[in-house]
Amino acid sequence: MPDAALALLLFASWTLFLLMAVVTARIMAVMTGKKKANEFPGGKQHGGDRYWRLNRAHANCLEFLPIFGVVVLAALMTDAYYGLFGTLALVIIPARIVQSCIQIMSGSSLAVNLRATAFFVQIIAVIWMIYLILSQNGMI
Repeated sequence: MPDAALALLLFASWTLFLLMAVVTARIMAVMTGKKKANEFPGGKQHGGDRYWRLNRAHANCLEFLPIFGVVVLAALMTDAYYGLFGTLALVIIPARIVQSCIQIMSGSSLAVNLRATAFFVQIIAVIWMIYLILSQNGMI
């Protein structure tokens, strides 16, 4: 399996892991009587701070996954996924996990800055990946 495809699979797996953490927290809140099943409004903060940061970490993954997926699929379709491309794709995974973990653990200014740094690493990697696809296909 190409590194880029593995990275995409790992990103999707991390997103599912966060989803299961959100679902587990909701189930526990309902089972312990702290919430009713219909007390989790979409897009509005509900639950404690850490739960809400977990919810947002999952949403952040959902926002980035399609972009990452399109770039990886474009590379796979054009045979531009070798070498540096695969390395960049794999760099995104620990950067995303670090971003998510920091987001879940704290909302402090330092945490926000560290989280933004991890996100910036991902953005640079994806832009570089796009450049590699375009250059390897004679488009730039």
